[in-house]
Amino acid sequence: METGEGMEETPLPLALTRFQLSEEYGFLLPHPLTELPAPYGPWMEIAHDLPQLIASRRLRSQVHQVLPRNLAIPFWEVSQALGLPPILSHADFVLANWRRKDPNGSLEIENLDTIISLPGGESLRGFILVTFLVEKAAVPGIKAIVRAIRAILQLDEETLHQALQELAEAIGDMSKALKRMHDYVDPAVFYAVIRIFLSGWKDNPAMPQGLVYEGVSEEPMAYSGGSAAQSTVLHAFDEFLGIRHSGESNAFLHRMRDYMPPPHRAFVEEIRRAPSLKQHVLSSGDAGLCAAFNRCVSALADFRSYHITIVTKYITIAAAKAKAGRAEPGDGAGPSAGKPPSALETKGTGGSHIFSFLKSVRDTTREGTISV
Repeated sequence: METGEGMEETPLPLALTRFQLSEEYGFLLPHPLTELPAPYGPWMEIAHDLPQLIASRRLRSQVHQVLPRNLAIPFWEVSQALGLPPILSHADFVLANWRRKDPNGSLEIENLDTIISLPGGESLRGFILVTFLVEKAAVPGIKAIVRAIRAILQLDEETLHQALQELAEAIGDMSKALKRMHDYVDPAVFYAVIRIFLSGWKDNPAMPQGLVYEGVSEEPMAYSGGSAAQSTVLHAFDEFLGIRHSGESNAFLHRMRDYMPPPHRAFVEEIRRAPSLKQHVLSSGDAGLCAAFNRCVSALADFRSYHITIVTKYITIAAAKAKAGRAEPGDGAGPSAGKPPSALETKGTGGSHIFSFLKSVRDTTREGTISV
């Protein structure tokens, strides 16, 4: 069937359930299993005891670049079934690693706990749960994107304006949630303990060749560690607002999409294929709509600026203190806490050169505003 001149085929409206997204929880897994079925009992026993096993050196102190087949093969097969790489990712560590202490209680941090932990004690718990709160704060923004795209298709300017206001408010709430990191995470523990367990095999000077997954591949395979760049939320916001990152930063971000659950990745792609919000705002000539769009971009740039502030405190300043021998992490960190991972000083856990990456992404976000 031919379309009219200048008309494009109208895509179906976005539906969150198509992408395993929740109206209440967004990208977070709504009800993560706290236990696995009986055949996986040994895995869960080890998982629940990880901090103690590592601190007491009863877990293998070094992998020696090879993951034994009895771990590598099932890990690989489970990962393949999930469509995720066989390494700890943001989806594992945050989206599916939370529970309520009181099942009927609120989603406040006092009523939240992790399902699986690692060395780092209360700081590790705080790091995961504050990140959870950032994801939760984003939920109204995710729903606002869906409403906004529908509004563009229906030429409903009033609904579009309201949706943009909701998106800007949600991004602001994400920044407020991120600020709680100061209350719950000790920089010395984050730098010297937690980062080690989030670092992957790719772009890690300690494992330049990657890791051999015995029984899966004879050659080492390199995967990036858990990273905030694997959060689908920010990718969705970038695509919706038409933010175009440059060079290495753009390449790194697109590689991080491989570490997202496939339905979440598909959600970002669907937004990319939707009618361009920026073009719609520009062609509308509506000053109010333009201002609402710019507030969203500004809120996102502010969020990224604050992320740089957090990284400065938790990596740069913590690294300097550790070098000076003034880092005295307690918090269940274990005996190795005082040995800073110097090879990772300038890199994020995902393997990026962290400050150049974060500043590049923040600056290109700011450039996304529309000049009035």
